[in-house]
Amino acid sequence: MTTETNRSPSAAAAAAPAPTPAAAAEPHWAILPIVLSGVFITTLDFFIVNVAIPSMQSDLHAGASAIEWVVAGFGLAYGVGLITGGRLGDLYGRRRMFMLGLAFFTLASLACGIANSGGTLVAARVAQGVAAALLAPQVLAILRTVFTGPAVAKVFTGYGLAMGLAAVFGQLIGGVLIQANIANLGWRSCFLVNIPLGIVILALTWKIVPEAQAPARPKLDIPGVALITLALVALVLPLIEGREKHWPLWTWLSFAASAVLFVLFALQERRLGQNEGGPLVDLSLFRERAFVVGLATQLVFWMGQASFFLVFALYVQAGRGLDALQAGGIFAAIGAGYMYTSMKAGVFAAKIGRQVIAIGALLMGVGLTVVGITAAHLGTTGHVAWLIPGLVIDGAGMGLAVAPLAATVLSRVTPQHAGAASGVLTTALQIGNALGVAIIGIIFYNALGSPLVKAGFPHAFDMSLIFLIGVAVVLAGLVQLLPRTKDGK
Repeated sequence: MTTETNRSPSAAAAAAPAPTPAAAAEPHWAILPIVLSGVFITTLDFFIVNVAIPSMQSDLHAGASAIEWVVAGFGLAYGVGLITGGRLGDLYGRRRMFMLGLAFFTLASLACGIANSGGTLVAARVAQGVAAALLAPQVLAILRTVFTGPAVAKVFTGYGLAMGLAAVFGQLIGGVLIQANIANLGWRSCFLVNIPLGIVILALTWKIVPEAQAPARPKLDIPGVALITLALVALVLPLIEGREKHWPLWTWLSFAASAVLFVLFALQERRLGQNEGGPLVDLSLFRERAFVVGLATQLVFWMGQASFFLVFALYVQAGRGLDALQAGGIFAAIGAGYMYTSMKAGVFAAKIGRQVIAIGALLMGVGLTVVGITAAHLGTTGHVAWLIPGLVIDGAGMGLAVAPLAATVLSRVTPQHAGAASGVLTTALQIGNALGVAIIGIIFYNALGSPLVKAGFPHAFDMSLIFLIGVAVVLAGLVQLLPRTKDGK
């Protein structure tokens, strides 16, 4: 299959049609901040909710599983829809799908902001994830048709910076919005702020951003979309709901159904691949060791990210009594470490190759260990500022690992599979986030016992950190299984 059949932000960038001479000669630099604003607010929305969780849980009288779905539902819908969203851009135009996704995202943000129950908020968050999956694959595809030559490096740097800033500082931005309490909106402002932003970006996109379509019009594998969506939901749903409902029979039946659906999806993709029908996932990828190990590496790394942000927000707010702004300020310590090392990660990767990811993973493990020891020493009375050194170390490890991760994996995949591999790896990022939240929820709430007992939060946080430290160690080990490049890195 061609790289057009699997489309993610990075796949789209790799396989997008060549720009017109006019666009190449005089790129309209206003396009860059406009399009990156779209990916910034969708990434921000995945992370901004963490500091809002205690207040929204209290306000909506939502249970633990509903709160987990507020985070995991967005990531699951986002991850499942990425490849399909990219294919729709190929079929109907990248700018058109970008604008449609942004409009849908803005409306879903309104639904989140006015939600009056946990169930309504979860449904609106899933809608946000679907909209983000429609929007995100178009970003680099649009930019790649406008910018060429030396400008491309600046575009990719800007893209990475937009995502990194949104992810790392989302909690601080959320804390500022909640503390400001504009019009007495509280946590709702974290969602409603997207409405004016979305309208402005839509207007600027319509006026400035050019349309871009793929040279070919591949078919959409609707049965494949349905099968992979149902398989992932059947896997994640019992992970989130099972603990609170004491693992009834339907949860085990759901796990079994998930396995069957994954097999049916593989058979569907194999049939399309043999008949040149444009499968969503090229199964020949799984014959490459670099891809299989790289997929596991991507999944494991991101399982630890959203899950840590979730339990840390619960610990410092519900367990230690910090308000949203104070919690956001503590999160900024992670951002400080992240920003410092992420700017140097490329230099380190050029010198030591894949081991920069392993070093980053081990550094994260050290940082989380320091956080855990410090939290245990503080109990429920010590000042949380003592956690900052460990958080800075954790953020530094993240910065070393995030930037080189996908590039290191893709550099080891054969060139003809690079585009397809990037699509699946990007999807694994969001699915890893959703699975991580589901698993950490089981660990955290089982250790917590009654959410009314404050003394239980340090213990629940410590149990969660054991899992997260284990994730970091596994990640460092997986990196060693990646095949070496020709220069031995």
